[in-house]
Amino acid sequence: MFTLRFDLRAPDWGAPAADLYAAAVDMCEWAETRGAVLVVLSEHHGAEDGHLPAPLMLASAIAARTRQLAILVAAVPIPLWDPVRLAEEISVLDLISRGRVAYALGVGHRPEEYDHFGIDMSVRGRTADEIVAVLGPLVRGEPVTYRGRRVRVTPRCASTDGPPMLIAGGSRAAARRAGTHELGFISQTAQPGLKEYYEAQCREHGHQPAMFQGPVPGSATTVFVADDVDEAWDELGPHLLHDARMAASYRPHDDAVASITRADSVTALRAEGADGGPYRILTPQQAADYAQPLPLHPLCGGLAPEVAWRYLQRATAE
Repeated sequence: MFTLRFDLRAPDWGAPAADLYAAAVDMCEWAETRGAVLVVLSEHHGAEDGHLPAPLMLASAIAARTRQLAILVAAVPIPLWDPVRLAEEISVLDLISRGRVAYALGVGHRPEEYDHFGIDMSVRGRTADEIVAVLGPLVRGEPVTYRGRRVRVTPRCASTDGPPMLIAGGSRAAARRAGTHELGFISQTAQPGLKEYYEAQCREHGHQPAMFQGPVPGSATTVFVADDVDEAWDELGPHLLHDARMAASYRPHDDAVASITRADSVTALRAEGADGGPYRILTPQQAADYAQPLPLHPLCGGLAPEVAWRYLQRATAE
């Protein structure tokens, strides 16, 4: 089994964005009959390399071309959204996908994105609390009062209780938000006591803890499979390094997130991977022995689709 991840970075020296978007949809259609269990789509805005800013739109295209593949949008920076508009898009996507799309909700961490939308970042926590409180009822078609006005979203989603939603973050504030609103929690950090704090917040607000997922030590986040690993690093290395550098630039002073690396060369990135780091190129035997679903990132760093397909097919052959 394996997962797919797409963020559609398209640096100037990589493949054209139009080719990458078309390939992502084609790959999802192809992969769902070959062991793919989930595709993860991220959301960022105003990035130099065009990081995917509209994951719900891409999810709609993927849902229309697949039948069973689960889709996770992670994470949605909800303070950048109008909750009524977001609820409408979630509801329509739930109808199109017949309930196959889930959401990890976050607050975002890049000041540039708040500037992009002209939104005050200093109130993002309070805004997120307001949105989380109404988003579930809105997608279920229930009337809510939001900032003094009465609102009801139509059409309501297809899922009886609404699509699955979780909170993503690495702070006690995020854990409190999840616990308060009876949502699962995806922690991006291994902060001591965070799981216990989340569970205490759930019980304090009258419900049992839902799913808690924290970083797993030694887990990869980006995997390719190749018969000749040296040759693959020569071909893929610049793309993986671009992805790693851009991800690190989003968190210039935060090394708490497990998937962030400060590697400054392909050689350093490869050495980290050999020692349990996030970016790895595995042999077919190593891939077969991997204890979890392989986290494949086929178009990583603007990799040309014709090259990406070779590695995707090699990974799924195992």
